[in-house]
Amino acid sequence: MNIIGPDALVFGVDDIAACAQYLTEYGLQPVGGGRFEALDGTAIVIAAKDDATLPAGLGTASMLRKTIYGCADQATVDAIAQELRKDRDVKQLADGAIESVDDLGFALGFQVTVRRKLLDLPGELSNAPGSAARRPVNSVAVDDGMAAKPRTLSHVVYFVPDAAKAEAFYAKRLGFITTDRFTGAGPFMRPAGTEDHHTLFMIQTPPQMKGCEHFTFHLGGPTEVLLAGTRFVAKGYESFWGPGRHRYGSNWFWYFNSPLGCHVEYDADMDQHNDQWTAREAAMGADASQLFLFQHREKWAPGGPPPGAQRAPGDH
Repeated sequence: MNIIGPDALVFGVDDIAACAQYLTEYGLQPVGGGRFEALDGTAIVIAAKDDATLPAGLGTASMLRKTIYGCADQATVDAIAQELRKDRDVKQLADGAIESVDDLGFALGFQVTVRRKLLDLPGELSNAPGSAARRPVNSVAVDDGMAAKPRTLSHVVYFVPDAAKAEAFYAKRLGFITTDRFTGAGPFMRPAGTEDHHTLFMIQTPPQMKGCEHFTFHLGGPTEVLLAGTRFVAKGYESFWGPGRHRYGSNWFWYFNSPLGCHVEYDADMDQHNDQWTAREAAMGADASQLFLFQHREKWAPGGPPPGAQRAPGDH
């Protein structure tokens, strides 16, 4: 199954205006119809929670209504439809896309991917002693006006009541590969059409928590994660976890609370894996989740915090 990754996540929300403002200030581009796009066309889509066109909810507080996966071609979409029709309903949509559910009731869509190739968007370059310079001489790395825009929808994380059952569905029915695992908690998984460490991570939780824990978009590098997150905090949004760097996947991260009923992350620089990779396993916890973790704080200067800023505990 040549599934590339998530093209869009669809939410049924309580407050459309608040969610629209949040997604726009996060860095996505509103294009109409409740759709907010990254630079490559992957997106978050919002609608009112009582919108009759949405798939049914999960019966919990989760606002996620559908995960839409992008596929390399129509032949892949048709093959998925044939596979899923063996034991469940598959709805054929007018544009050749399909809609169904996984074994735990999460609504899924599959379509020929909308992802646009990103051209002339270099990743972050760094210079290090002992290595040839990668950033040209007289080229500065940062400036106040530099962009930090979401480039592509990276991954989604589900809370699930049966992680083993969910993993079996994605592996056996859709060809996802488990790259790493937290013992007793859940797998990091990637579909065959990408080498990203994961596009789906699932965490075992009680049934009443079933739903979306977070989603994230890739940025151009760690500086963009820190810059976008700092700008987001300055707009009044509450940091939940980060900034830091994960162990599994190695991606830089910064998570925020959101009005979409889940957390929303910025991330960058995720590991790439192919079929020669051997999955690792560790107990879930702080040591396995992060290599290091910063805590957001007010701007600091050698002479003390800026005039009028509160001094943080431990500052001198």
